[in-house]
Amino acid sequence: MTDVFKAAFIFTAPDADPQTNSEWVKTPKIHLKTIAVSSYQQACDLLDELHQEGISAIELCAGFGHQGVARVVEAARGRMQIGVVRFDTHPGLGFRSGDSLDEQTAMANAKRA
Repeated sequence: MTDVFKAAFIFTAPDADPQTNSEWVKTPKIHLKTIAVSSYQQACDLLDELHQEGISAIELCAGFGHQGVARVVEAARGRMQIGVVRFDTHPGLGFRSGDSLDEQTAMANAKRA
């Protein structure tokens, strides 16, 4: 058994690629992986890999609105704890919720299909 606690912080950013926009910060007792995603779905898609890496807690940035948090909690299926930094409207997202941005992305993708 290891004494190291592994966690991840996931934040939303336009055009983010979680495969290239991620980095570890490691202290003797805590290893934190910071990951940028451009959609709620990208965050959900990461959870299997993060679980396999031994990450037991996920902190979501305030860019995840209520709907985004719910989607990640559902995708985690109880395998890890999900925490949230909270702004109702995020100053880094033009004072909007990530929920409205995710809905706009979904509508744009549907129009292209």
